[in-house]
Amino acid sequence: MGTVPSIKASASASASAEVSSAVAWDDVKAPSAADFESLAQTAYDRLPDEFRALCADLIINVTEFPEDDVLKELEIESPFDILGLFTGVGLPQQGSGPQTGQMPNMIHLYRRPILDYWSEHDESLGTIVTHVLVHEIGHHFGFSDEDMEAIEAGAER
Repeated sequence: MGTVPSIKASASASASAEVSSAVAWDDVKAPSAADFESLAQTAYDRLPDEFRALCADLIINVTEFPEDDVLKELEIESPFDILGLFTGVGLPQQGSGPQTGQMPNMIHLYRRPILDYWSEHDESLGTIVTHVLVHEIGHHFGFSDEDMEAIEAGAER
């Protein structure tokens, strides 16, 4: 049996290791689906009141990944390439009343792709979820990117 090589760390790596060892990494897990739904609800609750008032009939759905038919329809190669999706009829396209047989408007948040994005970027998970939520709700209203940025900036932190 071989020996385990010793590891020599630089001063900065040593300080980083001390900080890292202070966290109980064995107990850290990615948020469960239920935790993620709670996080999405918190992100939604922090959006400006006037924005949320317009969203009364939207359903927010958290799933692990997009369905295969969504990937095919949008010509997306990897399920990790989409973080959220608005499905339904946006306000600009709706008539004066609901259409018979019309499915409810939904915002889909894809947990695993969002977690993957989070692991590769220097943003908090709450910030990412808020961004995806605002972006997808913005599609419902037909908002511009500038409108969505202003709404996101108005979210309580």
